[in-house]
Amino acid sequence: MADEAQRVYTLLRSDEQELLDRWVDVAAMSLQGRLTRAELESSCRGLLQALVPAVDAAGLNIGAEAYASVRAVLGETSSDRARRGFTPTETATAVLALKEALFAVAESRGDTQETVIAVSRWVDALGLHTFEVFARAREQVITNQAEQLLELTTPVVKLWEGVVAVPLIGTLDSARTQIVMEKLLQTLVDTGSEHAIIDITGVPAVDTEVAQHLLKTVVAARLMGAECTISGIRPQIAQTIVALGIEFGDIPTKASLADALLHALRGSGVEIVRRRRSSAP
Repeated sequence: MADEAQRVYTLLRSDEQELLDRWVDVAAMSLQGRLTRAELESSCRGLLQALVPAVDAAGLNIGAEAYASVRAVLGETSSDRARRGFTPTETATAVLALKEALFAVAESRGDTQETVIAVSRWVDALGLHTFEVFARAREQVITNQAEQLLELTTPVVKLWEGVVAVPLIGTLDSARTQIVMEKLLQTLVDTGSEHAIIDITGVPAVDTEVAQHLLKTVVAARLMGAECTISGIRPQIAQTIVALGIEFGDIPTKASLADALLHALRGSGVEIVRRRRSSAP
């Protein structure tokens, strides 16, 4: 073991409980109550228990195989903090607090400046690794939340026996089109519906790309044996479609969801009769 690694290892093993207490004290001040002391102590203890054998086996090289357990602990901690809404600074600070705790132990032992420098470089490397892991974990959390939001904003509802509808709100892009297709096709299978209404009342604008996405969805539904109607064609959207030269071919289009439902019901052979209220004598 190199001299620098030996100095750090000696500090880690000199008085583990004292080091742990100092570490938790420093980290607790920076986190300002975001974690209970028990949670913080458990986290620091787990990391310390992984660090001691890693330094013994591989020195201060945190990329070595012996540090696999250390990286795993940092990864689990970072993922947990990302899900709980901690910032990157708050997450890394809990690790960087180890530096100040080691400095205090080194000062009490009268260690040299070389020891302080070795500790600083080593803990900084651990902090940088924590930042990187947290960033990846946070990106995954954001991706999962975006997927869940897409699921919520693309419901498929049953309007009548044999008639389902997809009310779209917001921009229709490739990723969302795929989700719409999957949910619509699965609903067609589950319900045995023969008519599907794609309502674009909540879509702010229709361009060539959006039209292509709509056509793909209609074609996919037709392959499942269902006829599609596009509703929500407002005057502004109708003008845009004409100006862009977009062709919907033989796909029925209606101004409102009510008109589309009436069209689908008639196509199913349902007779719609408007009843007049009799006037009171």
